[in-house]
Amino acid sequence: MKARGVSHIAICVANLEKSLEFYRDILGLTVKMHTTQNMENRPGAESEEMYDHPRKSRTVANVWFDDPVHAEPFLVLTSHPGEQVGGIPIKLDQKGISHISFGVDNVKKFAEELVAKGVELAGSLEDFTDANDNIRTIFVYDPDGILVQFDEGPPSN
Repeated sequence: MKARGVSHIAICVANLEKSLEFYRDILGLTVKMHTTQNMENRPGAESEEMYDHPRKSRTVANVWFDDPVHAEPFLVLTSHPGEQVGGIPIKLDQKGISHISFGVDNVKKFAEELVAKGVELAGSLEDFTDANDNIRTIFVYDPDGILVQFDEGPPSN
């Protein structure tokens, strides 16, 4: 028996609408499901091993890439309306899932577009520029301060 791949990545966010502005409106992912669910019908909703404390409801948005070749994994953005969400985003050198990464064709151009749209870089463009004046990867913050990486993939040589 073996796993066949990553199906989705779930991110709990403080404000779902702000997160949708980032993932849908800025990055161009498509919302395929957006609903509020009653937690009493969710498997494990009362489990102290899975939740910090019991929740009454959650609002969920599943966001996907339009490209069928890169459709999975998709992102599940969840929030708990009217309730505080605890925790803080971690850095790259801390235990846990430290970031999500997206492939792009031209990181430098993509970075310039993100900055023009008001997205905060996790550093400066100079921090991501190598000795040959190339930018192959950048990190930004989503609305919750979660690190999001964009890269061109491995070098072609």
